[in-house]
Amino acid sequence: MKPSDTWNSRSREPSLAEAPILHVDLDAFFASVEVLDDPSLRGRPVAVGGAGARGVIASASYEARRYGVASGMASVTALRRCANLVIRPGRFDRYEEISQQFRAIVADTTSRYEAIGLDELFCDLTGLARRGVRPVEAARALRARVVDELRLDCGIGVARNKLFAKLASREAKARVVRGQLVAGPGVFYVDPATEARWLAELPVRALWGVGPATAAKLTSLGLTHVRDVARVDERDLASHLGPALAATLASFARGEDPREVVSDRRVKSLGHEQTFARSLVGGEVVAAARVHAGVISRALRERHQLARTLSIVVRFDDRESLSRSQTLAFGVDDDEAIFRISEALLAGVDTSRAVRLLGIHASSFLARGSSEVQLSFAVASAQETRQRALEESRSRQVAHAALRDAVDEVRRRYGNDALSRASEIGELATQRGRYAFGPALGDADEGADGR
Repeated sequence: MKPSDTWNSRSREPSLAEAPILHVDLDAFFASVEVLDDPSLRGRPVAVGGAGARGVIASASYEARRYGVASGMASVTALRRCANLVIRPGRFDRYEEISQQFRAIVADTTSRYEAIGLDELFCDLTGLARRGVRPVEAARALRARVVDELRLDCGIGVARNKLFAKLASREAKARVVRGQLVAGPGVFYVDPATEARWLAELPVRALWGVGPATAAKLTSLGLTHVRDVARVDERDLASHLGPALAATLASFARGEDPREVVSDRRVKSLGHEQTFARSLVGGEVVAAARVHAGVISRALRERHQLARTLSIVVRFDDRESLSRSQTLAFGVDDDEAIFRISEALLAGVDTSRAVRLLGIHASSFLARGSSEVQLSFAVASAQETRQRALEESRSRQVAHAALRDAVDEVRRRYGNDALSRASEIGELATQRGRYAFGPALGDADEGADGR
């Protein structure tokens, strides 16, 4: 499909005062990067996710979407719909690299941008008024650079606020209609007439923040379209959804969105979760936690951050989930410290039950170099052992940090798989973070029951 640089030509081109907000969204990002790096995949249905019985699709190319494959779909369902679907496990280092290049291109247009994820962001062009910038023209130029320099396609929405810009970027993209791929305009401006039409016709699911659960609750109240929400008293809505969500949805239903583009948006948490090809028990869960701790610690150090709060998430084969967390008086970025804290949290979990998913999350960040730094790398399971571990000498930490930094440097130069701990080698190593969306096809053995 040849990229287009057209826009909603039925409207006159707006001024910057009328449409200062852009929403830029890369098309099928993960899958598109896989095709970019492996041209033999071009024209074939491609998805990124876990290909095993418990895998989930995270991204699907347009060729895959023609068969009904969609993100969030179970991989077994996707393979039933498209038998020749190519599922790649995902390479987050590569996606992060491309994302940084994407943001650098955007930064040449405006420094006021807010990244929502690796593949989408908002821009505020208000500060460019003195340069005589026209929003649609700026959007076309930005899209052309993304296509030319990254060799990736994207859709850009141009509107007066975030709500309509987000909806417009979806309108700008290609879509599958009755099994056929229909090219999008590439850039779409939302004029007042289009705003009014969307508010009258769109389902509530189209609104920002309305997921399946909220949509189901609204539907149970007889509110299936945005126009229905606009007619309901906000106080009545609050009695069912809570005051904060009710106020937001009522505002959106009127076409109002006061949210500004926040250019210094910071990540509030880092996490690594994994669904295992074979459910784990006992010491296997602890061993998996060590691998997870390594992923989290490297992510923290790459961002020059320490974490004061660490949490674990455990999901059992019977679908029961639980979480545990610990907030420290100091920050950590060391894999051994994060592992020991996670191990202590796992001590309160019955790991004799089969565990299908384990996650570790870090939050409450401090800047690396803060005086509130970690004093040890050992935190054990019992309360008294925790206290003893927290009193470990700084010298052990410094020695371990030197080794850790050397390992980090090797991985930076030669790749994350260039050097591993002995504990990461073996069966669990085949289930590492590259399978973030579920195990790969062929990794599952007895116990992979398709749930």
